[in-house]
Amino acid sequence: MAIIPPRSCAGTYISPSLADLGRSHSVPLLFEISDPAMAEREPVRVLVTDAGGLVAFDLVQHIGSGMLGPDQPMIVHLLHRETDDVEDLDDLKFIMTSYRLIKGIVATTDAEKACKNVEFAFLIGKVPSQTRTLRSCTYSFSDYKLQATALGNYAAANCKVLVIAYPADTIALTLKRCAPSIPPKNITCLTRLYHNCALGLISSTLDVPNRDVKNIIIWGNHSSPQHLDVNHATVKTSSGEYPVRELINNDAWLNGEFIAEFKKWVDISNGTGTIINASPIAKAACDHFRDWVLGTPEGKWVSMGVFSDGSYNVPRDLIFSFPVTCRNGEWTIVQGLPLDEFSRKKIDSTVDELMKQHLLNVASVEGYLHG
Repeated sequence: MAIIPPRSCAGTYISPSLADLGRSHSVPLLFEISDPAMAEREPVRVLVTDAGGLVAFDLVQHIGSGMLGPDQPMIVHLLHRETDDVEDLDDLKFIMTSYRLIKGIVATTDAEKACKNVEFAFLIGKVPSQTRTLRSCTYSFSDYKLQATALGNYAAANCKVLVIAYPADTIALTLKRCAPSIPPKNITCLTRLYHNCALGLISSTLDVPNRDVKNIIIWGNHSSPQHLDVNHATVKTSSGEYPVRELINNDAWLNGEFIAEFKKWVDISNGTGTIINASPIAKAACDHFRDWVLGTPEGKWVSMGVFSDGSYNVPRDLIFSFPVTCRNGEWTIVQGLPLDEFSRKKIDSTVDELMKQHLLNVASVEGYLHG
């Protein structure tokens, strides 16, 4: 049963102090919205799995800050494990009540209840408490089969899913296999983390704001040969818009040292011996959904991991990061971009590695389902 906390005039939530709340008290699950424009909009339901994990803790704060715009209220569904720390979950729910866009919270260990009528789902791999790395979002087939089946049976029509885990391919395949009611086009994986990093590296190199750099491309997925392509990237300056390669004017550096530096960051984010903050993962995940739902600006694309349709000679049904534009809640792969010999070789190398992994993952998923 939802609890309406005390309010002042205009429906503003009055937060009790942590001391007043106490560890033994339940956190309020619903609060009123004072913004009349927002009150006119129906709240959307957003699922966050592994709610007891570190990525989820940062993610819900980014969600509450306006993932789908400043006037879109949300009800956040938190799917957590029975073994999760109750105090941590209470802290998380308490923090969530401070965000005016979060109209309600559903916290449960029941996958069916968690997936009921959700329109957006963040499917997060379990992250061990000692680390915050993307590679440590490990795969558990039984967990994902349960979640995928519940999404397929209980989620809203046209539910959109973002996989935040390693390996994304296995989890996406499990979703596709166990949740046939969810269109494959609605199953995506997170490569925006790498896209955002690349934007940051370019902006710092040229000493310009991130927002003035656009059309970086991440080809591939969570693999070592993953390719960062700046051939179509441009930078807005006071005198006009110019290609990144023209402004840097050093192809050898861009094809060598720059990519090596980027790969170091990718290795860190994938968990190669270093702990990173979960906030960039959470921000990238919300960026992914925001652009998917609200659309990309004219002339700008972003990187998304999607099931390939055969574009750029990437085998069909392989989860692969492409440049995409988004309109009316649908993504479309940008077609016809010329690829130089260097990029073509890098993409082919990424495809070869991912296809080997993909074939093993297909066999593993089918083995689990029929074993």
